[in-house]
Amino acid sequence: MRLLGVALIGLVALNGCSQDKSAQSTEIKQAALPEGVTLLETHQGQAGKLAIPYKKYQLSNGLTVVLHEDKSDPLVHVDVTYHVGSAREEVGKSGFAHFFEHMMFQGSENVGDEQHFKIVTESGGTLNGTTNTDRTNYFQTVPKNQLEKMLWLESDRMGYLLDAVTQEKFEVQRATVKNERGQRYDNRPYGLLWEKAGEAMYPAGHPYSWSTIGYVEDLDRVDVNDLKAFFLRWYGPNNATLTIGGDIDEQQTLAWVVKYFGDIPVPGSGRCTKTTCRADRKSLSDSPGQSAYATVVVVNADCVRPSCRRAALDVLANILGGGKTSLFYKNLVKTGDAVQASVFHTCKELACEFVLYSLANPAKVPSLKQLNDTMQATFAEFEQRGVTDDDLNRTKMEIEAGKVFGLQTVRGKVSQLALMETLYHTPDLVQEDIDRYAAVTKEDVMRVYNTYIKDKPKVVLSIVPEGKEEMQAHEPSFKFERQLTDITLVKADDLELRKAISSFDRSVVPPAGANPTTQVPDFWTSELKNGITVVGAINSETPTVYLQMSLEGGALLDPKDKAGLAGMTAAMMNEATQNYSNEELANQLDLLGSSISFSSGERFTTVNVSALTRNLDKTLTLLKEKLLRPKFDEADFERLKAQTLQSIQQSMKEPGALAELAELQVLYGNEHRIGVPNGGTMTTVSAITLDDVKNFYAKYYSPAKANIVVVGDLPQDKVLPKLAFVGNWQGADYAMPTFADFPAYEGPVIHFVDKPGAAQSVVTMVKHAMPFDKLGDYYRSGLMNFPLGGAFNSRINLNLREDKGYTYGARAGFSADKERGTFSMSASVKKDNTGDTLREMVKELSDYQLHGMTDDELAFMRKAIGQRDALKYESLGQKAGFLRTLLTYDMQPADIDARNALVQTISKDELNALAAKYVDPNSMQIVIVGDKETVLPQLSEFPYPIVEVTINP
Repeated sequence: MRLLGVALIGLVALNGCSQDKSAQSTEIKQAALPEGVTLLETHQGQAGKLAIPYKKYQLSNGLTVVLHEDKSDPLVHVDVTYHVGSAREEVGKSGFAHFFEHMMFQGSENVGDEQHFKIVTESGGTLNGTTNTDRTNYFQTVPKNQLEKMLWLESDRMGYLLDAVTQEKFEVQRATVKNERGQRYDNRPYGLLWEKAGEAMYPAGHPYSWSTIGYVEDLDRVDVNDLKAFFLRWYGPNNATLTIGGDIDEQQTLAWVVKYFGDIPVPGSGRCTKTTCRADRKSLSDSPGQSAYATVVVVNADCVRPSCRRAALDVLANILGGGKTSLFYKNLVKTGDAVQASVFHTCKELACEFVLYSLANPAKVPSLKQLNDTMQATFAEFEQRGVTDDDLNRTKMEIEAGKVFGLQTVRGKVSQLALMETLYHTPDLVQEDIDRYAAVTKEDVMRVYNTYIKDKPKVVLSIVPEGKEEMQAHEPSFKFERQLTDITLVKADDLELRKAISSFDRSVVPPAGANPTTQVPDFWTSELKNGITVVGAINSETPTVYLQMSLEGGALLDPKDKAGLAGMTAAMMNEATQNYSNEELANQLDLLGSSISFSSGERFTTVNVSALTRNLDKTLTLLKEKLLRPKFDEADFERLKAQTLQSIQQSMKEPGALAELAELQVLYGNEHRIGVPNGGTMTTVSAITLDDVKNFYAKYYSPAKANIVVVGDLPQDKVLPKLAFVGNWQGADYAMPTFADFPAYEGPVIHFVDKPGAAQSVVTMVKHAMPFDKLGDYYRSGLMNFPLGGAFNSRINLNLREDKGYTYGARAGFSADKERGTFSMSASVKKDNTGDTLREMVKELSDYQLHGMTDDELAFMRKAIGQRDALKYESLGQKAGFLRTLLTYDMQPADIDARNALVQTISKDELNALAAKYVDPNSMQIVIVGDKETVLPQLSEFPYPIVEVTINP
């Protein structure tokens, strides 16, 4: 990988502690529980305090079970967290925890290949898994009637997986993991930053010295037996926490847990190693195109547990680099020296890391030494400035607001319970977190600064353009060399397989209960005196309010030669006002635990407001100031313009961004605004002036095409008076532009963009399609496409990812707005398989156009789409998104009911007729971005003209 751009980062790692918190309840009576289940704890929280109520149990095989009851929505969330991450891997066998995350979706003894995703999807649910250094979790959210089936699935892969793990599956997933690494690390600017940081930050062999995804050479070294040995050691009930939340019957749930998990035997166990210290070093690239880093681990007597007082370091990080109120923002970003700068303190199980990050503005900063000097000067300034009351109050309110907003969904609550139980054996630490921050004093912050940061060993990391070593912050003094000795590979005979013996026939898929009744959320509609429509809904689960204002137009209103103007105007609306500086506004919002943000997409400029209900009035006062009295300061404009240009320049190093630019040119040509990205190009953004921004605001920030959605725990009669200032807002109407005369092609053409050295290629097939409709061809074609490219188990994803191992993911689908739409199929793939991927795409499209979907695929689509309503309306954001759709496309609840009915009644013949009409590879254009030397010879075999496209940012 060639690391481009300029960045500087400083890190200090802080060692952790390992004490446990005792259970809150010391006298818990054993109720009438299923045999083999022990009640460990009942937790309700304290009156007037934030809490996630739960009951904690343990099975005789050691499985910890945490149950949280929430009847507000007809859904459940199931999480199985294993206390194993990359920190429990062996040297030379990195990436196993993440690898096994993939393998756990490949079927088990009683679940067929690729069926896990299919079963959850057709149950109307969503699912995934994640891996970090310290834990791996698998989770699914489903309608409540599907709970038993989810427990069957999770238990089958916990206790009955290994017989289904074959060398063939291993090879496919090994290729998939390599593709993921290529897409997310090797093929992305700064993608290797954290891997190289870890190598240098921790001693060789330390479990945090390699990244979670692992090294390719380690993945190539091992085989399926090594992976099985890893599973046998760590994947068992005594190293797992099963957390279930939502609309559950506790007794029935426990009975199912015992049935499905109770007979799974216990594996061996292992222990993690604590970190040690090493000396101060500095570093830079040790070879062309590759960077290595060094650091130090500093012992932290404060500990990393929530019950230990690491909160003061979080406050310190916030003061130094936590947004527009911070010293880093003032000294680095506002001066224009950096386009980004931040400080954060993050904790893992074994260590914490204090990170200082800055991305230079190359137009102003010739060397990273300048940024590093400013960072050091900022420390000196902090020592003189000290800690203010607002510093403490901001951080405390941010923590409280974050905790409250995190309780909006069952998934959010279950995820918290699962993680805290896994790491600290105390599921609910919400209030304890708040109390920790409330207890932080100014003296605490200065103490941790002097103890862990000032004049302490650290690392300075530099990323500079290849061949520009003179831009580094320091001469390198560290070169990473992996020490790989005595790596023992596992043989089949070495495996001590454990076999669960079930008391029932596990091959029988548990039936689903009766479908839960799901209703479209009740909502109210009103109109302000200037004509703005307001739509609202009540959500009483948390004392919070979410408001979204939409102004129609967005990037479509940009002049073509000044594309990006809508985005620049929205960015300026986030800056100073006539009565408040940028920092004063940020400080006031942080003290309220609120946020106000302006943004612009293709069709809408959007204002998003989040607030605790008790602080809504003060938040809306700030909204009034930002909406009606922007300052449009010249210095703010020049800084944002520089940041935007730098962002565009960086994006041009990503194949995905190049593919998007090429796709727009192919579809819309160079004559229209819509043929340019929403954010503009280097040329168009450079042409934007501050007067352009002022004129855009004066013309298009108007109530004429505005509407508002508000969701929270306030009724209509409480909300509307608070919006009186919006009703007094005045502005003229304006016309929306129209576009036509797009490029025409006689047949497929390969439009090729060269990205020298790219580890992966982006392959896209695309065409114009129909605009949005309520029940017409657009909606029906979405149903038709579901088996082709709309689900994980779609044909194209199973082909390219699961069968061939070419990609981390492939998809196809229709997208549309009011006037136009597209149909596309795309994937990022290994560069050596670019031609193979295109061949498979054409084959899948041709087959689907000719034969359409099967009866099984039709049934899959009906089940998956027909049962997912239970998951649609849970959070404030989901309710607001639903109401936004109704407003944007003039839809009524009856239209939603009609869509749901159509899912169950539309015939296979009608869907296949749509496939024949719209899924034609001969009507699609092909866009490929990749390394010309490797890829172009592969494309010469196709009967399509090849046009090389130059992308000029």
